Amino acid sequence: MKTYFRVLSYARPLGWLAPQYLVYALLQTVFSVITLGILAPVLNVLFKVKEEQNEIPEVLPDFSLSIQYFKEVFDFYFLSIMQEDQFLALQFVCIILIVSIFFSNLFRYLLAVISAVVKANVISNLRNALYNRLINMHIGFYTEERKGNIMSKVMADVQEVENTVVNSLKVIIKEPLMLIGYFIALFFISVQLTLITLIILPVSGFIISYIAISLKKKARKSQETIGRISDILEETLSGMRIIKAFNAINFSKNRFQKEVDNYAGFNISMQKRQALSGPTSEFLGVFVVVGVLLIGGAMILEGESELDAGSFITFIAIYSQLLVPAKALSTAFSNVQRGLASAERIFGIIDLEPAIKDKQSSKRLDEFKSVLSFKNVSFAYGEEKVLKNININIQKGETIALVGPSGGGKSTLADLIPRFYDPIAGEVQIDGTCIKDITVESLRAKMGIVSQESILFNDSIFNNIAFGKPECTLEEVMQAAKVANAHDFITQMDGAYDAVIGERGTKLSGGQRQRVSIARAILKNPDILILDEATSALDSESEKLVQDALTKLMKNRTSIVIAHRLSTIQEADRIYVMQEGEIIEEGKHERLMENGGVYKKLIEIQSVS
Repeated sequence: MKTYFRVLSYARPLGWLAPQYLVYALLQTVFSVITLGILAPVLNVLFKVKEEQNEIPEVLPDFSLSIQYFKEVFDFYFLSIMQEDQFLALQFVCIILIVSIFFSNLFRYLLAVISAVVKANVISNLRNALYNRLINMHIGFYTEERKGNIMSKVMADVQEVENTVVNSLKVIIKEPLMLIGYFIALFFISVQLTLITLIILPVSGFIISYIAISLKKKARKSQETIGRISDILEETLSGMRIIKAFNAINFSKNRFQKEVDNYAGFNISMQKRQALSGPTSEFLGVFVVVGVLLIGGAMILEGESELDAGSFITFIAIYSQLLVPAKALSTAFSNVQRGLASAERIFGIIDLEPAIKDKQSSKRLDEFKSVLSFKNVSFAYGEEKVLKNININIQKGETIALVGPSGGGKSTLADLIPRFYDPIAGEVQIDGTCIKDITVESLRAKMGIVSQESILFNDSIFNNIAFGKPECTLEEVMQAAKVANAHDFITQMDGAYDAVIGERGTKLSGGQRQRVSIARAILKNPDILILDEATSALDSESEKLVQDALTKLMKNRTSIVIAHRLSTIQEADRIYVMQEGEIIEEGKHERLMENGGVYKKLIEIQSVS
């Protein structure tokens, strides 16, 4: 139940909704009981029970908040009218019945409206909390967690919580009140018969709870399978070219089909158990009704009960209505188990603490003044150490290049600067201050990143360039695009800066995507620029345009350039050659060529190529 109440805590702000809901539920219960309780006098009229069997009160009773008071008030008017005209008494009862049904349904509608508001609050707050936690998680989290599994938790698991846990809220509150109201009416009619009906309820409750508990484990496995299905689907859509190129269509089909079949198996198993709870509770309830009918009928026939025919039939009618809330509760209890399994998966992410976060004592970085430093920095992915005792000083305005074989740690080193990761030893410092003592937001505000893969969004070109700076003007965006050599091709597109470029910018060529990314970095006007293989995937013509844009971007900035095409970094102030997580050579291009080491060999290999 702890998980259940935690889900409901996301219904805030509740304000007056909770007390309103309780009042409306109570009033609906009262009018529902009145609707059934009024059957007895109607039946007495229809079956012409003699009025002399009932003594007509001479005066109205003194007011008290009790069932007996309201019964005596009703009897005073009803019996008085019945003495004059039985048909008029029937009309009197029918009017009360219509009014009672009207108010019962009115409060039922108001309950549905409040439930809809609470449901919307829960799902919105839960989904926002999950998204906020995901977006604040460190980059390492996404290398360890499958994308499809994350998407499944945000979409499928939240939807499951909505369909089960949240939808059960009105049942959990309203139906117990209905049960209490009906039982009060039953006890008022006949204590003896009501006690007999209670004998079977514990047995019914045990059977239903046993069925429901078994659902939770199945539900958790089912949602995990949905995560794997989402993961395979995402990989298929993003890797369609490779799948077709390698004739892996059947392999992909079989892989997907296996998970779909697993999901179907879990789902069928859950549905069998879930479907069993409703019929079981209904059968047990009808079994008790039959028992009451036999026992109560025998008592009346043998003269052992003071119940008249109308009261006995009313008792049966009210008890039969007990099956509705009882069945709703048992069904909701079964459904909730599925939702709780999904909720636990959701809270598994919400409860995670980001590895990268501000300290309470962190200060803002208002200005980058002089030097960016790596002091004895080491880093590891799990047990694999990828950076070993790195020491680098980069003066403001300098351009340094990181080169070397793949897997040498170049990109990882660059990722430490904006704190995508934290080193396991040593410090990254700006102007002598460890970046862990600087707020993440102000640190990253000083940086611009252009990577090999241009990350663009399914939005307009304007919004992609202005990403992170919603207050900028069209003139500022156009100026950034001109510096990035992107303005000309943008203006030739339908819609120009309002043109939507498709998912991940698929409507643009590789060079165009890269120039839009560079325009985005130019607009940000960062103090520190990180270029990670920014031209490696481009053809010669595109590379020339992009390299020209990068040269303009790097002007008067502190730049860290990672490059495999060594021809692009020969003008760097210093070049660091990295291999197996260590700096094995450093210096300007000319000096490194004179030394005849790894750098010269890399240059010669590329020259031959």
